[in-house]
Amino acid sequence: MALKNDVQTFLDDFKVKAKIFEINYYPRKKNTDALLQLEITAQIREEIIMKLEFRDYYRGPSGDKDPKRPEFYEFGAHYDGKEIYVKLSLGKFSKSPHCMSFHPPEDVIEYPLR
Repeated sequence: MALKNDVQTFLDDFKVKAKIFEINYYPRKKNTDALLQLEITAQIREEIIMKLEFRDYYRGPSGDKDPKRPEFYEFGAHYDGKEIYVKLSLGKFSKSPHCMSFHPPEDVIEYPLR
């Protein structure tokens, strides 16, 4: 489990990169179906991500299956009374940050920093 300061630093870095480069959203079926299911526009999705706080931390940092990719953090967000699983990575240096997952959770999300 990461410490509060580590999570806050990750989120601060992610948000700075997101303002410089656009967030790269993985177009997996699960992610695109979630937008329809949750009635969330791309703009609202970005607003939800940009409002994440250290309290929304679920777990990480974790390594990707591909060791060349940066570590990722996992969060839980809430919108219109529904919980959303969000997996983010800073991406590579001087490149877009990544949102690998944005969909209803498959497992119970626990919030260790609350």
